[in-house]
Amino acid sequence: MIKKFDFLIIGSGVAGMSYALKVSQNDKYKVALVCKTSLEESNTSKAQGGIASVTNLLVDNFEKHIEDTMIAGDYISDPAAVEQVVKGGPEGIADLVKWGVNFDKKENGEFDLHREGGHSEFRILHHADDTGFEIQRGLMDAVRKQKNITVLENHFAVEIITQHHIGIRVTRRTPDVECFGAYILNPETGKIDTYLSKVTIVATGGTGAVYSSTTNPNIATGDGIAMVYRAKGKVQDMEFVQFHPTALYNPKEKHPAYLITEAMRGYGGILRLPNGKEFMHKYDERLSLAPRDIVARAIDNEMKKYGLEHVYLDVTHKDPEETKKHFPNIYAKCLSIGIDITKNYIPVTPCAHYMCGGIKVDLDGQSSIRRLYALGECSCTGLHGGNRLASNSLIEAVVYADAAAKHSLEVVDNYKYNENIPEWNDEGTLTNEENVLIAQDMKEVNQIMSTYVGIVRSDLRLHRAWERLDLLYEETEHLFKRVKPTKDICELRNMINVGYLITRHALERKESRGLHYTIDYPKHAYDK
Repeated sequence: MIKKFDFLIIGSGVAGMSYALKVSQNDKYKVALVCKTSLEESNTSKAQGGIASVTNLLVDNFEKHIEDTMIAGDYISDPAAVEQVVKGGPEGIADLVKWGVNFDKKENGEFDLHREGGHSEFRILHHADDTGFEIQRGLMDAVRKQKNITVLENHFAVEIITQHHIGIRVTRRTPDVECFGAYILNPETGKIDTYLSKVTIVATGGTGAVYSSTTNPNIATGDGIAMVYRAKGKVQDMEFVQFHPTALYNPKEKHPAYLITEAMRGYGGILRLPNGKEFMHKYDERLSLAPRDIVARAIDNEMKKYGLEHVYLDVTHKDPEETKKHFPNIYAKCLSIGIDITKNYIPVTPCAHYMCGGIKVDLDGQSSIRRLYALGECSCTGLHGGNRLASNSLIEAVVYADAAAKHSLEVVDNYKYNENIPEWNDEGTLTNEENVLIAQDMKEVNQIMSTYVGIVRSDLRLHRAWERLDLLYEETEHLFKRVKPTKDICELRNMINVGYLITRHALERKESRGLHYTIDYPKHAYDK
């Protein structure tokens, strides 16, 4: 079946929905919003801490936020991208409020601002400790009111469509690769439909599910990055995987692990060993409020030194009622497993959290493939550099969605549908009866990435990961050609592609920088 939309948006987090709301204001345009599962499930909805923007001009300014971002990114960040996001932040916040998102305020009506690691000022807007869920809720309500947005839940994008699909050879050196839409799996029919579009947006979120423990939902299998890479689009900085320092240690809950927000350390939480001793003073003068890469490596080092499975975060010295007020969901979650955070330390451990690299885009969100934009965590704008500053991701998604919408609305009428695209051909393929192999291979990807491509790396570990992923790639591609595509086998392909990219980019960077730390090229600061 062939369907046509002016704008085809793959992904329904803050990036995809913000873009959809912008381009749907002109009701002459037909907009499709493709959701891998339900509209509610995304990385956005899991974000607890908040969204960073300069709003208190009495003490804060753009220059401070820009400098904090550059420092956290280890000065790899693109200054133009940093300036665009920071200066566009207040307008992005205004858009979210206009769409119905509620942020906590003080009695005088000003925003109640938090401070998080790496920030020099209090500039984190939040909604208790479930800011991402509140943003997702507000945007979902706004999207559902727009009559020209078609929401396609439980639909899975298999491949983006380029000249390759009409018989033209496309390589990484081919100029003017062009996107004409995507092949999308319909769960009701089990068939892959052809979606033609004038403009396509990839906003598929992160890659955390390639690791054995992650704060991301299970759907974060790097689909957009893998699809664009297979279509010969440019992908950059994949070595920079951010491990959140403080996920709740709960062996029964690894996918996703429960996040203990950065804001809890901004609130005054102290990292401790089981004997109650602090340790961050050995690593950074900013102590528990150092940037995430430093804190995660410090915890990892202490765990390895003492043979620990976790360390602790302590807020027992804070006022119990204030703690419950600021972190009601964390309080309830920990209480459900027998931990009263007003009286007990919280067991925490680092786990995969955020992909700083991704599909390379310009200041308008355009990828290297014409008519294809990438937004949110799957994109590499240059903002995050070697390490994302806490709470910069949500505002990046909103600001770049606005830039991409403005640019694409200027050019969309110049494009036509490509009527020569063939429908997906699965003639001669078999129904896959080997789901047990796919499940086992997914676990193997998780094990490879966590063991060899984690917080601390070496060339030996990375080469070992490369070799094992290569074997999985050959086996999976062989199976993919034989069977009818399903969501599971497509996700496995994408996970292997993403694992390969992270590993390859890590091998290519011959230094320790930002989130990429290798014992073969250690920085003096961590060469202990």
